[in-house]
Amino acid sequence: MCIKARVVMMALFLICSSVNTYADELVMAKTGYQLLSPSGSIAGTVNGVGQKVNIERDLSLDDSEDVTAEIALQLGDSRLSFNYLPIKFSGTGNLKVAGTFNGQGFSINDLVKSDLSLDLYDIGYTYYFINMDDLPSRFQLGMELAVKIADAEVKFNDITAGFVESESVTAPIPTIGARTRIALADVVGITGRVGYLEYEDNHFLDAEAQVEFSPLPMVGIYGGYRYFDLKIDEDDVFIETDFSGPFVGALVRF
Repeated sequence: MCIKARVVMMALFLICSSVNTYADELVMAKTGYQLLSPSGSIAGTVNGVGQKVNIERDLSLDDSEDVTAEIALQLGDSRLSFNYLPIKFSGTGNLKVAGTFNGQGFSINDLVKSDLSLDLYDIGYTYYFINMDDLPSRFQLGMELAVKIADAEVKFNDITAGFVESESVTAPIPTIGARTRIALADVVGITGRVGYLEYEDNHFLDAEAQVEFSPLPMVGIYGGYRYFDLKIDEDDVFIETDFSGPFVGALVRF
């Protein structure tokens, strides 16, 4: 079984098991649309040797537009969540540098078509040490632990030189951070969260702020802004990028 299927099945098992045990607690499901703009650099290396290529200046990668999904379960002072965030950038541009990608040589002004895809699977647990969620005016503040599975692939098609190379890597990245929410009952709420961790040659920063509006008790809409700062340096793949942009969507509670 592939790692994607394992992560999804584990997350659904944990959440469904918890729902059976705490059937009177709050479950929230969200689906949305996000627009992310990229910056940074990528490289395909052989024994650590390879030229970093700027994804804005050299590759002219377009924005990523895709659908996201989240399911979360509130169990008293605890919150368990699973997020799926697909991120895909592609573009065609003329290189401003010369070097190698996976041992293949490229030159200045080569025309290159490239793709960067990054599927993020995020399993998170939050413990609210301040949890005033039974009052008309609500406030929650807690520590959040998460494991993000980054499934990344880089494709590099040098049309001028006549070669196509690709590299992929799956990297689990744990993060630690904080989550807070201020709300007026379930009608209007503002949520903010941030998570970060650095180990070896990898790091991940994930931050977002969003506003939820529920004109009806069980359904609503939301919108916000998300920022990622990611570095992966493993298995002959180097990715050091940041993405940011808005997102909107709909939610249900039951």
